[in-house]
Formats: sequence, C-alpha cells, structure tokens
Amino acid sequence: MSDETLSNLLKEERRFEPPAQIAAAANLTAEAYDRAAADPQAFWAEQAERLDWDRRWDRVLDWDDAPFAKWFVGGRLNAAYNCVDRHVAAGRGDKVALHWVGEPLDDTRDITYAELQDEVCRAANALTDLGVRTGDRVAIYLPMIPEAVVAMLACARIGAPHTVVFGGFSADALASRLEDCQAKVVVTSDGGYRRGSASALKPAVDDARAKTAAGGHPVEKVLVVRRTGQEVAWDDAVDVWWHDAVGGASTEHTPESFDAEHPLYVMYTSGTTGKPKGILHTTGGYLVGSSYTHWAVFDLKPDTDVYWCSADIGWVTGHSYVVYGPLANGATQVMYEGTPDSPERGRWWQIIQDYKVSIFYTAPTAIRSFMKQGREIPDGFDMSSLRILGSVGEPINPEAYIWYRHVIGGDRTPVIDTWWQTETGAIMISPLPGVTAGKPGSAMTAIPGVSSEVVNDEGEPVPNGSGGYLVLTSPWPAMLRTIWGDDQRYKDTYWSRFAKQGYYFAGDGAKKDEDGDIWVLGRVDDVMNVSGHRLSTTEIESALVSHPKVAEAAVVGAKDEDTGQAVCAFVILREDAGDGGDDIVAELRQHVRKEIGPIATPRQIMIVPELPKTRSGKIMRRLLRDVAERREVGDVTTLADSSVMDLISAKQDEGRTEE
Repeated sequence: MSDETLSNLLKEERRFEPPAQIAAAANLTAEAYDRAAADPQAFWAEQAERLDWDRRWDRVLDWDDAPFAKWFVGGRLNAAYNCVDRHVAAGRGDKVALHWVGEPLDDTRDITYAELQDEVCRAANALTDLGVRTGDRVAIYLPMIPEAVVAMLACARIGAPHTVVFGGFSADALASRLEDCQAKVVVTSDGGYRRGSASALKPAVDDARAKTAAGGHPVEKVLVVRRTGQEVAWDDAVDVWWHDAVGGASTEHTPESFDAEHPLYVMYTSGTTGKPKGILHTTGGYLVGSSYTHWAVFDLKPDTDVYWCSADIGWVTGHSYVVYGPLANGATQVMYEGTPDSPERGRWWQIIQDYKVSIFYTAPTAIRSFMKQGREIPDGFDMSSLRILGSVGEPINPEAYIWYRHVIGGDRTPVIDTWWQTETGAIMISPLPGVTAGKPGSAMTAIPGVSSEVVNDEGEPVPNGSGGYLVLTSPWPAMLRTIWGDDQRYKDTYWSRFAKQGYYFAGDGAKKDEDGDIWVLGRVDDVMNVSGHRLSTTEIESALVSHPKVAEAAVVGAKDEDTGQAVCAFVILREDAGDGGDDIVAELRQHVRKEIGPIATPRQIMIVPELPKTRSGKIMRRLLRDVAERREVGDVTTLADSSVMDLISAKQDEGRTEE
C-alpha cells in the first residue's frame, strides 16, 4: 500500500435502526462511548468490578514497558471460580449452564451450574493427581463435548495454562504445539462424530506423543474421554480413562487465586514463517475483556436469554464466546458437537427452535453455505425466539448480512458484525444492538473502551471515504501479552510497523466510509494491485455475492503482464441457479463492472462446486492464487476437505474469459 491508499469501491445505502425494545433496555447506551473515551482506565476498572476478585488491583494498567502490558496489577482472582462457583454461591446452581447437543440425534445433556462445578472440581483433582502443578501446560484435543469445557476450566482452576488444539488438526500440527509449549498432559478422546460417522482422535495423540518424545519433550500422561466407544491403542504407563480418573475424584476442591497476569492459555495461530505462533493470554485482563464484550455486544440478559455460538472451542471464538465470556456472565447456552448439515440440513434451525435460542453467533461462511441451499429449509422452523444475530471470523458480505437478517432473523433482529482476532482476545469493533444503526457489511466503530483508526503508511489517519491499515491505538485488557517463548517475534509481528505511534497492527486493511464507519477489508496480503489501483478482494467478492445466482465467491490477484495483477474469481452458485446458463461468466463480469467499475472486472471467473476452506471456515486464497497462476498447488493439510483442490484444478481451463 506504499503508493496510494486502498481504493474505496462499494457503496452501501441500506440502514437498520435498533429495535425500540432492545434500545429501551440496552446494557450499554450511547453515553458509554463518551464515558470510556474520557477516562479509559476508569471505564475498564468499572468492567472489572463485574468479576469477583480475591484481591483488588493496585493499578489498572502498567504500560511502562510497552508493548508489554500488565492489567489490574496486583489483583488476584480465579477464572474457574468466576465462571462457575460464584453463580452457585449466589443461589443459581440449578440454572442450566450448557444445553449440550451431540451430533447423533437424541444425544443430549443439560448441565446445570452446580453440576458443572462438581465436574470441574473432579477434573481439577484428577489433573492434580496426574502430577499437573501450577504453571504446567495441559493440551486439550477434544471434540465439542462438555468435557472440553470442563477440562479448560479445571486447568484454569489449578493455574495450569491450557492449549486447546482443534480436533481436526493432524498429528504433526498437534506435535508442533505440544513441543512448543512443552505440554505435560494431553486431554483427548477416543474420537468424535463428524457427518454421521465416528472419527478417531487418540491415534493422532499417540503419533504426536512419539514425535515430542523423540524431540526430548515427552508427554507424561494422556487423559482419554470415552465418546464413541471405538477401539484405541493403550499404554498403561501413560494413558488414563477420564471416567476412571475424573469419575472417581472428589467434588471438593478449593480454588486458588492467581495474579491477574498469570497465564491462562496459549492459543496457536498460523504464522507466515510456517512456525505456529503461541498467543499468550493472561487471566485478569482476558476475563474482563471476554465477559464485558459478551455482555455488552450481545446485550446479554442472563436470566432470559438462551445463547448459542457455533464456534469450536479449538478456536479463540470458542474460548471467549463459548467458555469464558458466557460462563463468567452466568449465561445459559447451547453447545453443539456436529456440523451444520448433519444428520440433516435443517439441524441448526431445529436446535434454535427446540431450545428457543435468542442470541446466535456464527461465521459468514456458514451463512453463505445456507444461502446456497435456499430459504426453504430454514422457513420450515420457528425461529421467532431470536432477538440478536452475530457474525464472526471474516467480513460479512452485505448480501449475506441481508439474507441472515431477513431469512433467519425475520427482519426483527440486529446483525452484530464483529471484528477481532486471536490476538485481541475479545471483540474490538462492532455495532451495539441497542445503539447502532446497522450497515450491511460494516463493523461500524470500536466498542466503548477500545480505540481504533485507519491509517496510511506513515501512520496518519486517512480521511473518510479512504482506505488503509486498521490499527488499535491504545492497549486493552484482553490483548495478547506476547508470543509464547518469543518476545522479539511479538514485537516484530504486531508493533514494529507503527512503532513510532505505538499502534498495534495485525495485518488487516480497512476503509472508512463517508460517515467515518469502518469496513474491514481482510488481510493486507490479499490486497491486489491492478493497474496501480489497490483493490480489496472482499469488496469484489461482495459484489459477486450480490448477484442473485451467486452464493459464495473468492477473489485473488494473479500476475498479469499488462496490469501487474488481474482479478480472478472463483464462484459457487446457488442451488436454484443450476449451472447458471451459458452466459453466466459474462453476466457476472458485467455485474461486477456495474456494481464497482471497469477496474474491478474479473479477467477470469471459474464456477466451482466448493472453495478451499480451513475447518474454521476461512478461505485459503493462496491455494486459489496457485490455480490462477497455474502453479503446483501448495500445502493442503489444513483444509477441511483437501479433495476440493482437485475439483478446482480440474476445472481451471473452463472459466477463463479475456477482457
């Protein structure tokens, strides 16, 4: 982006005012923005008071050694106590904490806060019996079952930082994480259910354990949940059944309080060098940030709401908005083991109907996959209980936003388009449902207590109507503290680009519209340079998705002798569009030209059956660039379905159209 700022492409005129009922009883109102801006530390101290502290802090923020922050200095608390015990002590032990729904039909469990407390205490005692001490790292490699939540909270209870590894990752990916944080114990299961069949998990742990032992960091114990009943290899010296160790443990356990800066967890995210980055989050600031944002952004009413976040606990969204945020707030929530379309395509909507879900938080990629199917399936369910819809993981296309609001929300519900990252720990930029008039596709503005800006290469704010780099301009409680074992990489990755200003930058481009509201445009790495114009893949994808025949699109820039880079698009059609007709490519190119302008017209459009996505739903654009530039396709091991690339590669000559 050195020569000019990012071009401002799409215009969006639609607005949705907050529903009067939500605005009248909103947890946060417009005055919170001014109050937080006037004295940010006092505002965050107020949010910290929502938790129970064994010792109050002496100082809200220590930023003396920037970019290494300390929040709530001198304060002591226990995260598990805040998520479980205090609700039981307040007389809410009979309240349901988790409505758990397994993938197989009729496989359900309702777990109250009192029952959750017993399980967490048992698991804490079992881990202690296995030799885990304060500061030891515990890896968790589980499907979406209640034991995953219990294991995380048990670790927090005894001060053992956990690292949760998504259950779809390979033995190699697991081994690299076990090695980096030197995990002492792994909690896993025999397997989990995915699309109607039992998939094994323990064999990957056995392989990973062999690799780490060879590297000099042996895992001492493996605690195994029996989920599917499939046969597993067993080593009596290492392997322990959960039902023996936890089932036989005492429900009595006194939690210890830990310093606010005590490590709570390490979460690995992919690094550009190939070595995963272990993002370190600590106890006090993270719990303040995740609980405050969950309460404020979703306008949570814990006595009446039923909340459901569809994320896996292997991702940060599952940490902040399945485990720590909702449970710290005493919420009742749904937790679902399976995929959205198993065992039938209406499974999610059935769950919303059955449990009367009122707040639903999911990813744009899921929304677009439902758009592809059409509205007939969701129209068969009663989702009138919904009052707020949320979106997370990547920018949501305006048309997907409208479909979500209209078909799923019945035009009653605000859509909360949230921007944040593994590194930020909690939501940073989002509408507030009782305050903000929503714009389809815009994350709007930083929430009270957070300050953001869109800047140029020199770190200067860009004017309204322009694009640049998205930065956070001051520290916040849930921020990462470092990269595990690599302080220099932490400084280089997040703080070096705008070191003079002291801004945090994690690689996203954004624009400010004419009102000054923020539109996140995805990774700066994905920005294209077409004839000297810096174009965002996100906006061209949104233009394509606004065509009535299109369900989803991915756009990449491919080398071009004339223009430097050319726009190449990969498009999934809606089911009711069939093959789109003979003129579909020309039709879509003309549509982009009309919506944005000639400069954004794709050189090449390929109609594909599916896009390469990770298990968290993110599109792997680098693989599509390989196809567009006719290179050998790179590493596909992190894809949910690696066969997708074979299908796309086989079609790569079908959709090429020259200008």
